[in-house]
Amino acid sequence: MKNTLKSTTLAAALVCLGGSAWAQNAVVTIAHVGPTSGPIAHLGKDNENGAVLAVEELNAAGVTIGGKKVTFKLMAEDDAADPKQGTAVAQKLADAKVAGVVGHMNSGTTIPASRIYNDADIPQISPSATNPKYTRQGFKTAFRVVADDTQLGGTMGRYAVNTLKVKNIAVIDDRTAYGQGVADEFAKAVTAAGGTIVAKEFTNDKATDFSSILTTIKSKKPDLLFFGGMDSVGGPMMRQMKSLGLNVKFMGGDGICSAQFVKLAGDAVSEKQVYCAEAGGVEGKAKSGLDAFKVQYKKRFGTDVQMYAPYVYDSVKLMVAAMVKAGSAEPAKYLPALAATKYQGITGPISFDAKGDINGGALTLRTITKGKLEELAVIR
Repeated sequence: MKNTLKSTTLAAALVCLGGSAWAQNAVVTIAHVGPTSGPIAHLGKDNENGAVLAVEELNAAGVTIGGKKVTFKLMAEDDAADPKQGTAVAQKLADAKVAGVVGHMNSGTTIPASRIYNDADIPQISPSATNPKYTRQGFKTAFRVVADDTQLGGTMGRYAVNTLKVKNIAVIDDRTAYGQGVADEFAKAVTAAGGTIVAKEFTNDKATDFSSILTTIKSKKPDLLFFGGMDSVGGPMMRQMKSLGLNVKFMGGDGICSAQFVKLAGDAVSEKQVYCAEAGGVEGKAKSGLDAFKVQYKKRFGTDVQMYAPYVYDSVKLMVAAMVKAGSAEPAKYLPALAATKYQGITGPISFDAKGDINGGALTLRTITKGKLEELAVIR
């Protein structure tokens, strides 16, 4: 895996990049950005693997754009889930004149990077950033293939009150664009559904000690604790909840909806104590394509899909489909085709509204049973 990414990045550096490169050399460079270092590197690597697999398949199939057979190169970059590093990477890609960008993973890096891509007229598809602000800045280059926090947080807030029948709820967020965004939308939905927010606390995305805020929350006697943040923080938080005797239901967004969360939380999780929602979902006959992808992914990388690799895979493929339809890999020429796309992916049908958000975005509600994530329902 490491050697493959080095070779693709090196190859990308040895050619002229972007639309002009396509016209001269029949080489199209697509970039992927995600946190492949740091505490959520497992999720960033998962996303990157999805891009690698898509590019390999495209090259094996032989794609013709505007009468020319092209070779795709992947320029893989690490933003470490840090906004400053994310914008530095975005500027690097803009200077390199890549044909398009799939990423970033986190809202906190995706949003500031999106302005740079817009200024450079480079199409950007985020496979996993859920903060609504990303597509509400008026950027014609910004697209998202999953539901946003308004849908995700709102659905979970209503589910907590109406289905789980909890009334008193505490909220913690990690102060990131993602964590605070999904927690705020959740809290709004809880209140609208008739529930009560008894405590609102915050931590950060690198914290390891939550004893103070959890003790404060315990005194408020909540029925459920919602955490807006990632698995690397949520897992240890669950362990500390157990040690403090805070035995309440635990809920979070897609940031905790991972096998890594289950591993980090360990025996602190009781049956159906944890509920989460993944910003995406496939149901019925459409699952066969996704299941085949998961088999191919494990064969190629020797590990299971973590979360959003299928959405990255689809993002690369639909970006290329827009290039084929437009007869050009030059961003200005294929951007209208991308905006008007109607693509059937392994994650379901993909088309965009005027903001660049996916139409009819799905959510998958899950719980943890017998140490594994179990699907409860797919909601659109």
